[in-house]
Amino acid sequence: MQYSVAIVILNWNGWEYTQSCIASLLEAGYSEGDLIIVDNASTDGSIPNIKSHFPKAHLIQNAKNEGFTGGNNRGIQYALTKGYAYVMLLNNDTQVLPGFLEFLIEEMKISGDLAAIQPLIYFMGDKDEIWNAGGNYHAWLGYSQTNYQIQSDQPYLTEWISGCAILVRSTVLEKIGLLDHNYFAYFEDVDWSLRMRSQGFELKVHPKSIIYHEAGAASKSKTKGRQGFLDPKVHFLNVRNQVFQLRKYCIGPKQWLAWPFHFAKFSLFIFYFTLKGRHSKSKAVMKGIWEGLKTPLRASK
Repeated sequence: MQYSVAIVILNWNGWEYTQSCIASLLEAGYSEGDLIIVDNASTDGSIPNIKSHFPKAHLIQNAKNEGFTGGNNRGIQYALTKGYAYVMLLNNDTQVLPGFLEFLIEEMKISGDLAAIQPLIYFMGDKDEIWNAGGNYHAWLGYSQTNYQIQSDQPYLTEWISGCAILVRSTVLEKIGLLDHNYFAYFEDVDWSLRMRSQGFELKVHPKSIIYHEAGAASKSKTKGRQGFLDPKVHFLNVRNQVFQLRKYCIGPKQWLAWPFHFAKFSLFIFYFTLKGRHSKSKAVMKGIWEGLKTPLRASK
């Protein structure tokens, strides 16, 4: 496989997932030398394992957890300095099928206005169930929605692409910039997609390119506690970043629908978590609202 594609894989205490992901890439014919593995200060022995098992891959070690945005941005920056024509972000808790990358590259080559493209993503645990088939963005509500149905048997347009698996043209990155590091994790892919589309570019899903995803591997606890499976920080980030989206994209007349819609939703979250005695989560939602409103927004490139 001789494509100018760098695949960036972010690892954070997830060596077993990372190992399986890379194994599937190598089985699909992808070159280990074009892998960029970014480690977010793991403490599970990931570093020596990566060095031992994948010595030809380029390893970037962060001194602290830079999140999805900061970690991937470091990988993207390295890929751009090396002159790759395309950069792909791929979650470490995925496995790919042979040919998945060829389908994506072929469509990129024939579609000049195409900024980014994603494969069809199925659940790892149920390989017949779709996890993501693209997404819709409802501009008047500031609401991003995942598609769970294939829209066509041919590559089709989508309004946003999941950061789980996204192939981006390097020339587009030079124009619109990297992931917004304010987000840390969650909704950064929607923001990136909207920035691409605002510059007149298209986004697509290729239904013949297939991967599998172990959804929520980095955010869910393996055992359910009093506060549920999800860490309160996940709720904080989701709410805060949604407020970022409102501030960036729901201005003018749109704000009169979008802001009340989301704040009603946030209020229901607080009510539900309080009713269930999950006080750390209700506090996380309130903190997310506050931080989302007061944090200075970064200027998009």
